[in-house]
Amino acid sequence: MRAPGWLTARPVAHRGLHDKVRGVIENMPGAIAAAVAGNFSIEVDLQLTADGEAMVHHDDALGRLTDGTGALLELTASQLRQVTFKDTAERMMALSDLCALVNGRVPLVLEVKSHFDGDRKLVARVAEVLASYSGPVAAMSFDPDQVLALRQAMPKLTRGITAQRSYDDPYWAKLNAAQRDPMRALRHSFRTQPHFVAYAVNDLPAPAPWIARNIFGCALLTWTVRTPEQRDRAARYADQMIFEGFLPEI
Repeated sequence: MRAPGWLTARPVAHRGLHDKVRGVIENMPGAIAAAVAGNFSIEVDLQLTADGEAMVHHDDALGRLTDGTGALLELTASQLRQVTFKDTAERMMALSDLCALVNGRVPLVLEVKSHFDGDRKLVARVAEVLASYSGPVAAMSFDPDQVLALRQAMPKLTRGITAQRSYDDPYWAKLNAAQRDPMRALRHSFRTQPHFVAYAVNDLPAPAPWIARNIFGCALLTWTVRTPEQRDRAARYADQMIFEGFLPEI
């Protein structure tokens, strides 16, 4: 199955259409509402809670953009729904809250966050929520095992792999070589069978996404586009951009 046309039809707002200067923080309801108003697709991050809920949040711990401290995996959905974003009155959402807020008006691109420990409870919860959602939605992850879980749990869902050229920077030091190796050059693709690739913009062009796009017919998104040079690169090498920090013309 090829990715549907809506996936690349419009720019994708990275973690919603956020603007810290205006008090609109990434992944919070105001950023989602702003993206809907601008008619942009929306990329958000999902994290697992102690009670198996899918919460809309990038970090696996509180504190960078929110009040409070603690790992999301050690807190319940009820506790996290009480968490406010710094200097705002807005609270953290679950995936079900996000779906109710967007209500199919623009496409959603869900990034399934992973601890690379084989735990598939987050994908299971995503499947439960999306079973009753009729709007356009896709899901992706850096973790090939989570993409495989998406394929198995929701074979008709548009799924993708989030990727970059190498995984040698400090962020990936937590993974061993056996975990990183399948991620390089999209080596897992025959197993995960993604419909699209979301690739780091500064790593384009690169052989792996070129092959995925031009040989296997995968759609190619690119992240995170912030500068004019990156926008030119995205237009040249990808089908659509995941952007932040400016307003694209659509």
